[in-house]
Amino acid sequence: MTSLQQQTDSNSWQEQAESYLLDGEYGRAAILYEQAIAAEPDVKSHYWHLGLMLLLQGKEEEATTTWLLAMVEGEPEQVELWTAELVEVLETEARRREELPDNSVAWLIRGHIREIQPTYINNLLILIELALTENRFTEEELKDWQVIELLQEQPVGSLDTEKLLQLLKRVLNYTPVLPSLVEFAAACVPHLQQHPNLLPVMVPGAVEIGYSMGQVQMGISLLEICRRVHNSDAEVLRHLAALYQNGIDYAKGIEVAKLCYELVETLPEKIFANHLRLRGWMSAGGYWEEALVAIEEQEAMVASLIEQEPIELPQQTVARLLTSAYFFPYFRDRARENRLIFNQLSHYCQRYYDFRNYHREQVERYYQNPNRTKPPEKGAPGKKLKIGYISYCMRSHSVGWLARWLLQHHDREKFEIYAYFVTYKYLADPLQDWYLSQVDYPRKLGSNNLDIAEQIYQDGIDILIDLDSLTMDVTCEVMALKPAPIQASWLGWDAAGMPTIDYFIADPYVLPEAAQDYYQEKIWRLPQTYIAVDGFEVGVPTWKRQDLDVPRDAVVYFSGQKGYKRHSETIRLQMKIIKEVPNSYFLIKGYADRESITSFFTQLAESEGVDTNRLRFLPPAPSEAMHRANLGIADVVLDTYPYNGATTTLETLWMGIPIVTRVGEQFAARNSYTMMMNVGVTEGIAWTDEEYVEWGIRLGKSPELREDIAWRLRQSRHSSPLWNAERFTRDMESAYRQMWLQYVDG
Repeated sequence: MTSLQQQTDSNSWQEQAESYLLDGEYGRAAILYEQAIAAEPDVKSHYWHLGLMLLLQGKEEEATTTWLLAMVEGEPEQVELWTAELVEVLETEARRREELPDNSVAWLIRGHIREIQPTYINNLLILIELALTENRFTEEELKDWQVIELLQEQPVGSLDTEKLLQLLKRVLNYTPVLPSLVEFAAACVPHLQQHPNLLPVMVPGAVEIGYSMGQVQMGISLLEICRRVHNSDAEVLRHLAALYQNGIDYAKGIEVAKLCYELVETLPEKIFANHLRLRGWMSAGGYWEEALVAIEEQEAMVASLIEQEPIELPQQTVARLLTSAYFFPYFRDRARENRLIFNQLSHYCQRYYDFRNYHREQVERYYQNPNRTKPPEKGAPGKKLKIGYISYCMRSHSVGWLARWLLQHHDREKFEIYAYFVTYKYLADPLQDWYLSQVDYPRKLGSNNLDIAEQIYQDGIDILIDLDSLTMDVTCEVMALKPAPIQASWLGWDAAGMPTIDYFIADPYVLPEAAQDYYQEKIWRLPQTYIAVDGFEVGVPTWKRQDLDVPRDAVVYFSGQKGYKRHSETIRLQMKIIKEVPNSYFLIKGYADRESITSFFTQLAESEGVDTNRLRFLPPAPSEAMHRANLGIADVVLDTYPYNGATTTLETLWMGIPIVTRVGEQFAARNSYTMMMNVGVTEGIAWTDEEYVEWGIRLGKSPELREDIAWRLRQSRHSSPLWNAERFTRDMESAYRQMWLQYVDG
């Protein structure tokens, strides 16, 4: 009696082999299958299982040889049948491994299935899933396996749509972004276009890629795929309009924003869609008449909304309303009226985040935070305060470049620094890497406001500093939930006007004395300046006068701002200056639509009698350092109004170039003023339109005055509060300590 027969008599040898497999005794199982082959050489399944046992022992070549020898003499029809049997045996074990989970073995087995049956699409899709789980998926595999081509060949209805949709979601969220992602998504969509969750998966993925990952064109392509499936979906159009605008395809951005505005029906949706139209026209520049009509419509719609009792709205819609008043300061310098709109709209939205109506249990916990009960030890002078900075700008962004000095100089003996990276994605960005390494506790977070707020609460933050204000709806939502006992806004924009934000950090100049009358937040004025830097990196200049067809002895005026800040009345004032200064030229640079901005400036120049040959339109520089170096070509910089430069003004002053600025009432109209006061240069500060023109002409006609200002600006590097970030940091830390003590004393 053979050993195999003995096994059969006492217990099924197949069951024994299965038991060995489950116990990981692959060698003993292999012996049984070898005996089975000797007894029943024509039963092909014995070969399939023997090869599997060899494979699990790491004997891949022996396993492959075993399978091939079993098939070598078969007819094509037989080989096809045997191949299907072998794949079924291997797939059964692969599925068992995936359930354990034992992904490395599942990957090994499915890799051999791919070699045996390379066009088996379901196996390839599971291989991609495993590769994503193991963080080993690459572009090469997607191409080598010809997954996209195979998906395109599959009949619609032949694939498991739930599994395919989940795989698409994972690929969309995978980092780094695959170059062929758009092709992969396009190949998946025909199989998924009837699935109700296709857009809820595709749109957030496209948004993450387009915004957080900075892959604007890829985000656009993914949204255009969504648009082909559902051409009247407002959510798709909203994001598509914004990404086209970000990708400087201004015409498409405006076109899609108009379509969105025509499609939506409710007042809150109309307000945000109109915001997108404004964003398109303003970023392109030159669409001044259209923008004027739209801003009047925006004011009327916001006023109408505020008069209403809040209605039930989706959370996303509420968040968007917070940013819908963003453009008012670009059109007018009416601080009290603008602040009233911000405050009222923020109060309206806050009612949705109030703990009585919105995620009550979570927010109630925040208000019962021990920090808020103020135990005596919390007020002890030696308490090490936990300071949290929240922003999506802690990367290569104007806010990122400026805020870094504060974090660099913080006293870590007295302050514990946390950074909350909103919508974080790895960007291979040196400045983002710097922030991650600089803070004590970096938190890489997504876009879920509740998750971010909970992290802040769990960290026990004492003072939370918002760097985004109304430029980022997610940050506004987090601040509305009040996860920290003290909350303040600084640097990123004007104050948001939210009831849950305690302070807006300013200085003696950037807001007028009466500003507290119309600010929701308490204005906390630092003693000298609300911002300071230790300097800027400067590259090698690439602009030369002869290359721009500008005479060597010409007076060169310069203005470098985004299309948002190009107010028609300020441009008229600039043209009056150019007209009155002989041999002067005006260099205009910034992100905007080249054709529309050129037409805009040209028409205004002609209306003021200025020869348009004196205008030069320059493209953006490839880097910040090169941009600063190129500023050296200018004799005088003409600031924008009613929205001044901020980072651009700091850069101008650092490079020692005189600047003419028009001072107004609102925060946005006083940035350059506070910076000039803090470097000790008042020449060029204008309080009226007439003074703006007068200073522009005077500086243009007086090389001696320009040289004197340039010398003083260079000297200011040694003594000015604007260039002493360490002193500024001590002032900020003193403010934090006072805020905390006032809170404790209650």
